[in-house]
Amino acid sequence: MTSTGIPPKKDNVVDLFTRKPLSNALDNRVIRIAPELDGLEMLYSNSEAPEKLFSIKVLAWGLRRNGDVVGLVPWLDELQACDSIKDDFNGKWEGYYDQGLDEIFYAAPLHKVIELETAADYFEYQCIGELEIIQEIPDSIGTHAAIAHDHLSDITFKTVVSWRLLNNGNLSAMLADDDKVDYTPVLPGDDCLYPAHNNPNFRYFFQHHVANQLKRQVPTLTLKKDEDGQTSDLA
Repeated sequence: MTSTGIPPKKDNVVDLFTRKPLSNALDNRVIRIAPELDGLEMLYSNSEAPEKLFSIKVLAWGLRRNGDVVGLVPWLDELQACDSIKDDFNGKWEGYYDQGLDEIFYAAPLHKVIELETAADYFEYQCIGELEIIQEIPDSIGTHAAIAHDHLSDITFKTVVSWRLLNNGNLSAMLADDDKVDYTPVLPGDDCLYPAHNNPNFRYFFQHHVANQLKRQVPTLTLKKDEDGQTSDLA
């Protein structure tokens, strides 16, 4: 058998895990992020309270390779694009919310689209490998990582210091290794930081108000219920 030398079409190459064309994954890869600094939120619903909408603060906006811009939120155990949250039980994306204007909208704000597109044009990275760091932004919404030992009976919460965007499009929450902190405050890029997913006891992300309630051991809160409970009731 001879080869024509022509590479196969991307749509004919399927990811073994998602069963979707590899081109979809490449097009959806985040290539640039911009922090959300004006308090915009994501709205979502779930099957346990179908008559209500809940909100969670948007951490950042991400520019995909295909040109789309989408909000990013810490959700369960990863940073997810808002429009990819589609599970009825854990949560289903319903749009974005501006508390100041009391408005619901469904596309990224124009000023964030312009910011990201302009920055992507300005910063033309020549990356060596897939794991090269493209950006690192501070966490501005008080995200905490739940570190659980002994089957969730011993839980500690660590503040997420920053988020790193890698050349492969992955976004990592960065935690401080207390044994390696030489000075404070710990800032993005410090040598003592490590990805949350490198900790085998990492479980979920929580926003600060839920983490603080859990730290105080409020009897009405449990880890199971608050996997999607980092919210404020808008109904």
